[in-house]
Amino acid sequence: MIKVEDWAEIRRLHRAEAMPIKAIARRMGVSKNTVKSALAADAPPKYQRASKGSIVDEAEPQIRKLLAEFPDMPATVIAERIGWQRSLTVLKERVRLLRPHYKPVDPSRTTYQPGELAQCDLWFPPVKVPVGAGHRASPPVLVMVSGYSRWLMARMLPSRTAADLFAGHWALLSHLGAVPKTLVWDNESAIGQWKQGKPQLTADATAFRGALGIGIVQCKPGDPEAKGLVERANGYLETSFLPGRSFTSPHDFNGQLADWLTKANARHHRRIECRPADRLQGDLAAMVALPPIAPLVGWRTSTRLSRDHYVRVASCDYSVHPSAIGRLVEVVADLSQVSVTCAGHLVARHERSWAIHQTITDPAHQHAAAVLRGRRSRQATGLAEVEVEQRRLSDYDAVLGIEGVA
Repeated sequence: MIKVEDWAEIRRLHRAEAMPIKAIARRMGVSKNTVKSALAADAPPKYQRASKGSIVDEAEPQIRKLLAEFPDMPATVIAERIGWQRSLTVLKERVRLLRPHYKPVDPSRTTYQPGELAQCDLWFPPVKVPVGAGHRASPPVLVMVSGYSRWLMARMLPSRTAADLFAGHWALLSHLGAVPKTLVWDNESAIGQWKQGKPQLTADATAFRGALGIGIVQCKPGDPEAKGLVERANGYLETSFLPGRSFTSPHDFNGQLADWLTKANARHHRRIECRPADRLQGDLAAMVALPPIAPLVGWRTSTRLSRDHYVRVASCDYSVHPSAIGRLVEVVADLSQVSVTCAGHLVARHERSWAIHQTITDPAHQHAAAVLRGRRSRQATGLAEVEVEQRRLSDYDAVLGIEGVA
């Protein structure tokens, strides 16, 4: 083994005097491989005495076998199972070293890299919001927290269905201007489920992450700490945003929430010792760029319009101009409106209803339907399109033999 002083001199000759390896080997009287090893080593060489082994080495295979099946088994029980008769101290030390291989430790602090991930969850605020038609409800709020900057995003959604959930995701991400490399979710039904010990994403979740070019991680069931950032954000919203507020509609809720989030992201965050706004640019720079083409989100379906000229989105029916009856129509609904097109022409547009089981009718569609029904009725009685001559009163006077009265 090379001496420490020789190691130091080799590195000095190479770094300070730019001497080639071959010249250093000749001056120091060592081989070129020795010089290369010294230059590759960042720390000085140390003498290490060869290990003589331990009395517990022979029992290690038995210890590993027990830990593989029972990671939490105490060292005292292991000693009993393997018939250990010697010092319990050395056995406990070996078990302490081996246990992490079978039961990884759960670190108390997690750090995140810029752009790495955002934790997501649905928060159901404990308030009733007027949603129209005399109904009050507590619609879900999609909450997202970026791991690195702690930037908080949230928006109330009409429902927790996949169509509305991913439309909400896209609304928040497009407003942010970039996409975290990974979205962390629990076992929300629109995202996926754990089956046979493995996470399985839904087709909608797979399509969404593929369009964005990112990953979606599903936490194991019963592991709330895996997304502790967003769980704490839910509590923060409940204790700091809700108190003292009232809402006239979901749109009013989202408007007040957007104003509050601007202030919340400008406040000092205790864990990162700065404001989320101070870290946002670094976070965005490391994220994935928004795709050039927006992903297909929301409600999308094609159907042949029936005689009742209504289409259903979620649990609500929306009127369509009756001129499209019997023809193929395209129905597209986002978080705010429902649109129906036929052969590229718009035949219906409605504001999205947040109340369930409603029938929304456009007066223009209702009038057009009445006109068509009247025309159909006249055709059925043979009176349609028949032009009747209007006779002059003098003709009737002549028939009755009545002369004109002075």
